[in-house]
Amino acid sequence: MLAWVAMPAFATAASGRVASLNERIQGADTVVVATVTGVNANWKQNDFGDLLIVSHVGLRVDETLKGAGDSAVSMDLEGGSVQGITLRVSDLPQLAPGDKAVFFLDKGASGERVPHLRGQGILKLDDNGLVKGSSLSVDDIRRSVRSVAK
Repeated sequence: MLAWVAMPAFATAASGRVASLNERIQGADTVVVATVTGVNANWKQNDFGDLLIVSHVGLRVDETLKGAGDSAVSMDLEGGSVQGITLRVSDLPQLAPGDKAVFFLDKGASGERVPHLRGQGILKLDDNGLVKGSSLSVDDIRRSVRSVAK
């Protein structure tokens, strides 16, 4: 329960509800601590026929907390810049090479990895291993993953 109190306030456009850390852990296919190695944005048509900018984010996996133990994965994230046009998505963080985070990932409809619960599936870390804007640490998340996985 401590982790829930320490979580930063995230707004979820669809429901307005913030999922608890345990809900994120249970719902995600994979949970990793990873560092962004690259961001490459392209145009992509979504399931509704809309043409969006989607960034393909390369991740170097530092630690797998749940799921497959790949050393590198990629994730699709709506938003980015292509041909002088920038799309910023209000419920998703912007990522840049060198950013470190805990990523809660699912497989998308086309097999690509996407953040579980959109922006709630990315907890950016500071240099001290704390989720930015909170007192929640990577160690707290590790303990939660172990307790949820029992």
